[in-house]
Amino acid sequence: MPANRQILLDNRPEGEATTSNFKLVTTQTPALQDGQVLVRHHYLSLDPYMRGRMNDSKSYAQPQPLGEVMIGGTVGEVLESRHPKFAVGDKVVGMGGWQEYSVVDANQPGAVRKVDTTHVPLSHYLGAVGMPGVTAWYGLVKIINPKAGETMVVSAATGAVGSAYGALAKARGCRVVGIAGGKDKCDYAVNELGFDACIDYKQHKDAGSLSKALKQACPNGIDGYFENVGGLVLDAVLLRMNAFGRIAVCGMIAGYDGQPMPLANPALILVNRLKIEGFIVSEHMEIWPEALKELGMLVGTGKLRPRESVAPNLEAAPEAFLGLLKGKNFGKQLVKLI
Repeated sequence: MPANRQILLDNRPEGEATTSNFKLVTTQTPALQDGQVLVRHHYLSLDPYMRGRMNDSKSYAQPQPLGEVMIGGTVGEVLESRHPKFAVGDKVVGMGGWQEYSVVDANQPGAVRKVDTTHVPLSHYLGAVGMPGVTAWYGLVKIINPKAGETMVVSAATGAVGSAYGALAKARGCRVVGIAGGKDKCDYAVNELGFDACIDYKQHKDAGSLSKALKQACPNGIDGYFENVGGLVLDAVLLRMNAFGRIAVCGMIAGYDGQPMPLANPALILVNRLKIEGFIVSEHMEIWPEALKELGMLVGTGKLRPRESVAPNLEAAPEAFLGLLKGKNFGKQLVKLI
C-alpha cells in the first residue's frame, strides 16, 4: 500500500492561527477491509469553517481532535475497491482530510460520492458544485427566499460561496451587489460573475463610509443579505436593510481569531422587522440533490464561471489556509495533491 503524507493538528491556536499549529507526517495506508475503497486525492478543499474547528470551544461541531488528520473535503480517484458500487478509476468526492490518500467505508451514507466530470471539472465539486455552492443555495433559496427585482447582497463576494450566490440570485431575476476586498476582485465580480455592482471594503475605514457606498449601489435598499464576514460589514449592511429584509448567516470570518464582534445598532433588527437566521449546510442534506443539479447546470452552461486559487502541494496547505483567513485567495482555495 502507498505511503501517505498527512497534516495533523498538532496544537491549538492561541488567538491567531499559525503554521506551527500543524504537523506533516508520513504513514502507511492500511490494507482494505470489505466495503472499503482506497482514494487517491487530487484536490483538497480549504474552507473558513476549519479555523473554528481548531479551537477547543463549544460550537455546532466537535473540535478537531489533536494529533489527527485535519478535516477537509477532497476529490480524487478510486485506486482500489472492495465495494460493489465503486470501481477503480471512479472519480469521487468525500471528506478525506489533509492527506494524499484515504481509506473510506463506502457503506457509510454520504462518506464518498461518485461524480461525473464530463461537463464539470473535478475540482469544481469542492466549490461551485459542492459544499460551498450548496451553502449559497440554501441561504438564498431557503432563508432569504428572493423575489424577482429584489436587491441581494453578499460579502466575500468572489469566494466559492459568494460567486455561486451571485449566479443563483441573478437566475432568480435579482439585483446582485457584492462586497469584496480589492479592485481586482470587484472587477471580476462585475465582469466575469455578472454582479450588478461590487464594493471594495478596503476603501472604507468604518461602517458609515461603507454604508454610503452601499446606498449608491443599492438605491432601493437591501432585501436579502448573505453574511460571511460579520463585524464592520454587517454594521454597514444593517443600516441599509429594508423592512422585512432577510439575512442568512453563514460565517463570521472577521471574528475567527477570537476577538469579540459587537453589533453597533441591534435595534435595527426590531425597527426593520428583520429575519436573521444562521445555518449549517450539512444539517440540510435533503436539499443537496436539488441544489447540486442547479449548480451543475449553471457551471455546465457557463453562467457560473468559478475561479480557483491552487496551492501546489500538501506542504503548502497550512500557509494557503492562513492566507484564506486573511482574504489572500481569489475564488475557491484548493490544494493540488497529484
